[in-house]
Amino acid sequence: MSIKNSFPLFNIMLITSSLLLTACTSTTKTNQHLPPPTNLFTNQDLFSEFNVEPFDEIFTLSDDIKHKLDIQMPQKKRSQRTTKDLLHFIFNSANNHIDYQSGATLTANQTFMQQNANCLSLSIMAFSMAEHLGLETSFRRVYIPEYWALEKGFNLLTSHINIKLYFNESKHANAQKVYDINNGIVVDFDENSRKERFRTKNITKQTVAAMFYNNKGAIAMVNAKYNQAYHYFKSATEVAPSYSPAWGNLGILFRINNHLENAELAYQFALNLDPQNNTAKGNLGILYEMTDRVELAQAIQKELELKRKSNPYYHMAKGNEAYVQKRYRSAIAHYKKSSSLDKKLHEPYFGIARSLYQLGDFKQAKRHLKSAKKNAFYLEDKNIYQGKLNSLSAMVY
Repeated sequence: MSIKNSFPLFNIMLITSSLLLTACTSTTKTNQHLPPPTNLFTNQDLFSEFNVEPFDEIFTLSDDIKHKLDIQMPQKKRSQRTTKDLLHFIFNSANNHIDYQSGATLTANQTFMQQNANCLSLSIMAFSMAEHLGLETSFRRVYIPEYWALEKGFNLLTSHINIKLYFNESKHANAQKVYDINNGIVVDFDENSRKERFRTKNITKQTVAAMFYNNKGAIAMVNAKYNQAYHYFKSATEVAPSYSPAWGNLGILFRINNHLENAELAYQFALNLDPQNNTAKGNLGILYEMTDRVELAQAIQKELELKRKSNPYYHMAKGNEAYVQKRYRSAIAHYKKSSSLDKKLHEPYFGIARSLYQLGDFKQAKRHLKSAKKNAFYLEDKNIYQGKLNSLSAMVY
């Protein structure tokens, strides 16, 4: 399909969650020594001032939260068991029951107050709590296959992180031995991810802050709050200049606002940092098509199609794109291909169901909705499907 004639779905890198996945992505080689194109941030009169959360605020805990931690885990009694005590405090204590939800990106304080958040926010909160308790901590990127979610005409590419905790007794007064990091606890807030042995890589606190800003910018851009998006992406590139997804998303923002030269510069720099950033590469292909460089666009499209043809989530994204364009039979074909690659996924069944509904086949739509509910992992998804089934049952006897 020609990119120009397709619905303009821009792929945005967003750190939210992972679903049940079956393979790892390839190793990424980066070039982190190139100077960033700071000229992208000059003469940007289009974007007025907007204050983003300062770096420290992302990770800061209130005195009240610190007091609760100290009551539950007094300093003199902290030991190797403190890692497990912290997890109990987060998930199972009488006053706290924090749940994983793929919602807004929040600071550590906000996450604790709201009691639910996405994996990035929960990891930030757990990291900050662990630091307060004197635990050794490290953020880790989890290398999962590409997975997209459709949101207001944008394909949001999701990714995932977790953290590793351990108690280093050599740093405490009652030290007896050093607690081997290999015996530490990996804290992963997505149960599906915990079941898979995906490759991981330690990342810095600065990179996690860039992910935070990048998420906030992506959601702002989806909601057409371009001024906010610009300053969040700018902050992401400032706190971690080598974080490729932020540059790629900045390119999308420039493209939307018709700053095509800046968009191309941002995409190219994102790819210089990470040649495997398929999101930036795909959006560069869209830009090539828009500017009549058809051969370059087609070369990128062919390369990405070859890489992604065995990824069920890619076919889900193509199905979603076709559905938005009201090409329901084409959407069904993509959803069926996705399901054939991984029969445990619930999303393809829902995609088929809603496409059949649009075609007027309510009986078959109901059947596929039941399959979606059966395969759904989270109770929240099961309840959503049940609600749709209840509505559909009134139409199907």
